[in-house]
Amino acid sequence: MNDDTQNYRLATHGVRTGQQRTHEGEHSEAIFPTSSYVFESAAHAAARFQGDEPGNIYSRFTNPTVRTFEERLAALEGGERCVATSSGMSAILSTCLGILKSGDHIVSSRSIFGTTSVLFNNYLAKLGISTTFVSLTDPDAWEAAITPQTRLLFLETPSNPLTEIADIQVLADIAHRHDALLVVDNCFCTPILQRPFEFGADIVVHSATKYLDGQGRCIGGAVVGSDEVVGTDVYGFLRTAGPTMSPFNAWVFLKGLETLAVRMPAHTQRAGELATWLEQQSGVKRVYYPGLASHPQYALSAQQQNGAGGLLSFELDAGKEAAWRFIDATRMISITANLGDAKTTVTHPATTTHGRLSDQERATAGISDGLIRIAVGLEDVEDLRDDFQRGLDALA
Repeated sequence: MNDDTQNYRLATHGVRTGQQRTHEGEHSEAIFPTSSYVFESAAHAAARFQGDEPGNIYSRFTNPTVRTFEERLAALEGGERCVATSSGMSAILSTCLGILKSGDHIVSSRSIFGTTSVLFNNYLAKLGISTTFVSLTDPDAWEAAITPQTRLLFLETPSNPLTEIADIQVLADIAHRHDALLVVDNCFCTPILQRPFEFGADIVVHSATKYLDGQGRCIGGAVVGSDEVVGTDVYGFLRTAGPTMSPFNAWVFLKGLETLAVRMPAHTQRAGELATWLEQQSGVKRVYYPGLASHPQYALSAQQQNGAGGLLSFELDAGKEAAWRFIDATRMISITANLGDAKTTVTHPATTTHGRLSDQERATAGISDGLIRIAVGLEDVEDLRDDFQRGLDALA
């Protein structure tokens, strides 16, 4: 980040940081769809490859459009370095394989994306990296699970789909007492609503596919942290293994970052109205949304976040049959497992996002058959409520 941008406020970072205009004088960021770069001489090429001179080498690990996205997101999160990846899952994989070795141990919240659980249990375990899963909201359980081999503590907050809130500062203190790193998935809040580094987190990961894009157009991920850990260990893995973000996707995400400070409060406002309304409807057993006073971590959410976000879930009394009937009765809301879109989406977690977990794993994570997840978009709230009403009417 240059001196001119260091004092920018959050919304300005999202629009301005990272851009370096070419000799063409373009106003919008340029896309560099090139695999390689031309050097002035053999000595110039050698200096780049040996790290004696900074600059572009090969687009698997150096690309100007991707670099602009990385610098902008790092500024928004308040981190020193960002490494952009091909997906949110590859961001988590790059973090783990860039830092961990065989014999190391992870303590993870059990309230995480189902595919992340599969990554830890089925694939990292093959490499001799073990994981212990604990309650997101029980600091004593985190402390008790740590061993001398623990290197990472991993969590999402708010969690998907039950919107539980972790006390980031408390977990950071636990991690640091044991010489471990705290990794926070900030996908659902983005830096507009939550900045984990301010509470002691060491690494922040994102699925850029979600709110950073904001319109469901591209797949991508990111890892933000220190120059030492992310800039060396995670970047070293990406340079070698190549889970690389494409220049076009980076450009799309840059356009998403420009409106992030406007969109996140709008998602929050609509989700809050719908959660309040759902809580009053018969047939709805419970609503999970951090902006409701009934939420167990309501006070912590207000302290740690600048808004409750656009993700909510609710549970129906009659199980999967009722949940599917509700979903199928809606006409406008998109039935899809993605979230963070301008279009509101609905999914049944037990048979989609968490469908690869065993019945016992889902039960332990609190994913019931009657649970429905809504990612509230940017439509008019009255139209969304009308569509929700169609779903509720189908239960009668």
